Amino acid sequence: MKSLRRLTYPYLVWIAIFTLAPLLLVAFYAFTAYDASGKLFFTLQGFNKVFSTADTVALNIFALKSLFGIDWQVPIYVNVFAKSLEIALFSTIICLLVGYPAAWLLARSSQDVKHRGNGNLLLFLFVMPMWMNALLRTYAWLALLEPRGIINSLLGLINIGPVQFLYNDFGIGLGMVYNYLPFMVLPIQSVLVKISPSVIEAAEDLGANRRQTFLRVILPLSMPGVLSGINMVFMPAMTTFLIPDLLGGGRYLLIGNAIERQFMISRDMTTGSALSILLLVFVLASMRILTRYEKENDEGGLLT
Repeated sequence: MKSLRRLTYPYLVWIAIFTLAPLLLVAFYAFTAYDASGKLFFTLQGFNKVFSTADTVALNIFALKSLFGIDWQVPIYVNVFAKSLEIALFSTIICLLVGYPAAWLLARSSQDVKHRGNGNLLLFLFVMPMWMNALLRTYAWLALLEPRGIINSLLGLINIGPVQFLYNDFGIGLGMVYNYLPFMVLPIQSVLVKISPSVIEAAEDLGANRRQTFLRVILPLSMPGVLSGINMVFMPAMTTFLIPDLLGGGRYLLIGNAIERQFMISRDMTTGSALSILLLVFVLASMRILTRYEKENDEGGLLT
């Protein structure tokens, strides 16, 4: 037992240096600042600045404005957080709607003995783009979507466009869906592939049609993979700053970009750290909720 514990020491050292130490440093900056004389003092000015009503803007949430006509005035950083949440939720939903059928196709192809080679090939082709750097993949979309890009050039052949794909919600959402879709598909596929075909045959023998079989058998058994995929897509989509910078043209200020600019441009460590702490609390709370529901459905996908 002691020898096994010793094997965990390198991992614990790694966590302490590269996870705990940075978090403690961020927490330190969030609650401290320097006065004019260079003296360090405790403060909550970073959090006060985040929720300050001195500068307010209209809440930029498409659903609230379009469906309900709501036009609230909120602090700037609250609006940034809400916009980040909206785009992250939208991207996660699209990844789920597109990713579940793709995961089902990959799982069925892998289970089919006659076409298992094709299933492995499909899985390889799906994973292969992940081997390329995310920055390069995102730059590729710039070449495709820009006003004089490939897609608009093709649309011009049929007298359509040019269409403004970039520097808006669509461009940022598309970039997030493209980059994070594999993180939705692979967890779901790993669960679906464990569902025995005999379970589906049993449901059909009992009189269930395809819709009932999916809703009452397949979907409940695949929920652990679905929840895991949602977790793996929503968290990076909520915190990313690379995709909004490139596909948003610097015109979109999401929470990740706001934190980056506080640290790299404004050099306001206190406000940047306060935003980081608030984002961390939100992420941990979201993970806690998803983990709880995942535990309630952890029997899914084990019927092999």
